[in-house]
Amino acid sequence: MLVYSSLSLLLLSFSLTVNTAVIRRDSPVNFPLKKRLDLKSGSLNLKNVVLRDVARAKSLRSRAQTILDGGVINDIVSKLIRDEVHEEGVSNSAVFYTASIGVGTPPTTYEVLVDTGSSNTWIGAQPNNSYKVTKSSVKTKDTVSVSYGSGSFSGNEFLDSVTLGSDLVLVNQSIGVATTSQGLDIDGILGIGPNDLTLRTLSPPNGQPIPTVTDTAFQQGQIGLNEIGVYFEPIYTNISPSGGVDTSKLIGSMQFTPVTSVRPASAYWGIEQTIQYGSEALLTGSAGIVDTGTTLVLVATDAFVKYRDAVGAVLDEDTGLLRINSTQSNQLKSLVFQISGNTLELTPNAQLWPRSLNTAIGGSNDYLYLIVADIGVKSGSGLDFINGYTFLERFYTSFDTANKKVGFAQTAFTNSTLN
Repeated sequence: MLVYSSLSLLLLSFSLTVNTAVIRRDSPVNFPLKKRLDLKSGSLNLKNVVLRDVARAKSLRSRAQTILDGGVINDIVSKLIRDEVHEEGVSNSAVFYTASIGVGTPPTTYEVLVDTGSSNTWIGAQPNNSYKVTKSSVKTKDTVSVSYGSGSFSGNEFLDSVTLGSDLVLVNQSIGVATTSQGLDIDGILGIGPNDLTLRTLSPPNGQPIPTVTDTAFQQGQIGLNEIGVYFEPIYTNISPSGGVDTSKLIGSMQFTPVTSVRPASAYWGIEQTIQYGSEALLTGSAGIVDTGTTLVLVATDAFVKYRDAVGAVLDEDTGLLRINSTQSNQLKSLVFQISGNTLELTPNAQLWPRSLNTAIGGSNDYLYLIVADIGVKSGSGLDFINGYTFLERFYTSFDTANKKVGFAQTAFTNSTLN
């Protein structure tokens, strides 16, 4: 069962600059996301968060290798990936984010998963909220299909109006309309990953990527930069969302790093970084990805072991996460990320799972859990880490499609001590 969480507020916003040639925008266009908790069997099992994050990492790795090798993720390959990773759903995580978008003229509202690990936008997963053909709907001759390892959809391509906010309406945006789907119990997916992930998802293939929503917004002059920004407010706050690429939300300047060329991380929003705990190096110059669909901070097995031993943590059998006591918590050091000369710091408090959610996820109020987990492979795999939302909620992140860069900046929540 999926429920909305009232414990969080999150904002995803397009990065905008003044564009005097077409439309002048003096402030970001933004739209809110809803945090959702995947409650199965009546309770959210934190161990499932670890297992699902690791399963998502396996799926992303397998899918990227297939795409980068020029293959097509057809039904056979999809089954092989599913058999390998044993996933339960497209979301993969027990904590994920959805947005309400409008499709058509007049628009019908659909709830879609926001995913940086894929790039197709599609709807129609729920029969009770099927696609409505309106005066702006144009069916193309093509079919479209995507496999996520844990699920898939197949259907028809339409060009239609997509409403992302009251003053941001995209015209002739390519969308998939599912005739069959599995692994998702909301209406569809809003993919905001690199557009090369859409290659070979159309049939017959045309050798060109499908424009993402950010591509279309930029091409139609509705945004001045082809990039998208994600601003999280941690799950324990009551502050209303109001951000975006907005200097009032940043502390210091945005620092960018190029998307890595190391495979398979290069297929996604992949970066290279060095991670150290205190003064001890955990990973050096390793490639991995930044991903909204992953809950935790995943690191290679050898880095995880170093972190566990340095902290003095034990693996909690009930949750699957590392566990420490209050004395160890007081002795935690910062987890430091060096990215293209920029230093980002996960403070001791930022390394803790929010204690207010311990019982909500089946944990104990007597324990402290850490948000760093084992990705399941040794370093050198080309996908040695995933900076998930527990990392992203401490920083503002910009995904720059045009220049193939990822940017980070500190926010008011970087040094928050509310965990």
